[in-house]
Amino acid sequence: MRQIAMYGKGGIGKSTTTQNLTATLADMGHSIMQIGCDPKADSTRMLMGGVRQPTVLDTLREVGAENVELDEILHTGFGGIRCVEAGGPEPGVGCAGRGVITAIKLLEALGAYDEDPDFVFYDVLGDVVCGGFAMPMREGYAKEIYIVASGEMMALYAANNICKGIVKFAEEGEIRLGGIICNSRQVENERALMEAFAERIGSKLIHFVPRDNIVQQAEIRKKTVIEYDPTCAQADEYRALARNILENDLFVIPEPITMDELEGMMTEFGVVD
Repeated sequence: MRQIAMYGKGGIGKSTTTQNLTATLADMGHSIMQIGCDPKADSTRMLMGGVRQPTVLDTLREVGAENVELDEILHTGFGGIRCVEAGGPEPGVGCAGRGVITAIKLLEALGAYDEDPDFVFYDVLGDVVCGGFAMPMREGYAKEIYIVASGEMMALYAANNICKGIVKFAEEGEIRLGGIICNSRQVENERALMEAFAERIGSKLIHFVPRDNIVQQAEIRKKTVIEYDPTCAQADEYRALARNILENDLFVIPEPITMDELEGMMTEFGVVD
């Protein structure tokens, strides 16, 4: 069982990339559980045909921890993917990161991992700025980390910060960075910049996912690309991403760069003047 956490700046398309990736892996015959670690609870929406499933925290509030059944919080989506949404606290109350901790501990207690899927994916909110959201790596659930980024300054700033978190937790366990996934924003020299950034931190660019409106067209229809149009070019891009992750054998403790170095790279590749 490979346990993978997907991190990245908020709004970078991390959940979209994760859902399209897991749907593709499922279409290739792999068994998967996907755990949404975002209070918005939208990590599995396209896998569930647009259905917003009950979150772990909402269910706990309604029935109490002693009464929760696994089938109340774990539902089957496209390709047999077992979908879970951690959820979050009521607005203005509590720490959303605690929901991640609570959800994973409860899933473990209820035997969600007992079926031993090929992959468990944790789709984690944004940057590593809160201990709760770092939980999949801190507690050793996720051994592999992939960072979704683009050639924009703040996306790479977040990616670099996530690398700092990986370094911290790698000292105490087996967690490693598997690579960078570029979800393209079509900025100037983006592919070259992303390849250089990945190399600079000691990793590699796993795949460059081009921007294509068919992703949005599929989302409007509450589907992933592989379900909406498996013959399109973008479906092939997600297949290539899936294959690259399946075949990846480079797992590293990254070497984060300084802010000055990051700004220098942005200037070097003509992204900023």
